[in-house]
Amino acid sequence: MIKPIIADTGVIVGLLDEDDQWHEWARAQAASLPVPYSTCEAVITEACHLLKHVRNGAKKVLRMIEQGVLVIDFSLSMEAQDVSALIEKYSDVPMDFADACLVRMSELIENSTVFTVDGDFRVYRKDRKKKIPLIIPDRA
Repeated sequence: MIKPIIADTGVIVGLLDEDDQWHEWARAQAASLPVPYSTCEAVITEACHLLKHVRNGAKKVLRMIEQGVLVIDFSLSMEAQDVSALIEKYSDVPMDFADACLVRMSELIENSTVFTVDGDFRVYRKDRKKKIPLIIPDRA
């Protein structure tokens, strides 16, 4: 059974920006992972913003959606209360909006793994106490 992958911002940036510190790692990991990767609009917004210095950066992100590499399968209007609760729970980290959406997605998508370069995901828990399965660099 193929486990669903949830993509975080840093991985998308790493895949598309050859100058990013995580470029080689992200590409190596992605080579062995099944697509599509699930994500949310908050991650897409962050990735487009962080790739504004890359020629056609936002267009490359959108192309990943068009090609089915990324799928947006998260409805904030259905999950706003739970996302808000996560942001409040992890206010000391602090948890940003996109991370809260991804943690909520990890709760909703059974047997999912978060593909990230963000070490904060080592702190976050799904369903209040369960570690979130991660694909993450050792030094992140």
